[in-house]
Amino acid sequence: MLYMCYGVDGPDGAARRESSREEHFVYLKANEDILVLGGATLADDSDARLGSCLIINVPDRAAADAFADGEPLRKAGVFESYTVVRMRRGQWNPGAAPASAEGD
Repeated sequence: MLYMCYGVDGPDGAARRESSREEHFVYLKANEDILVLGGATLADDSDARLGSCLIINVPDRAAADAFADGEPLRKAGVFESYTVVRMRRGQWNPGAAPASAEGD
């Protein structure tokens, strides 16, 4: 089952994110077998990070919650709010061209 793990950064999220960045990437690498898509959410007018969105494929809600609970950015208190929600795969086009030359 697919789950979306969505966090919105809190007021001191940038500093907390920076201090947990390496541990976060190690965690994602260790869980690459379940990670479908992931990335930071960004401001419209800059590359400022506003939060994170990770889509994972796990057998059940307990596995999704376990992944989310272990996520280093979440454990470091980066997020003001965090949601784990089951989703259905609707449209899927991983080969779609990026919206800009920078490959957002």
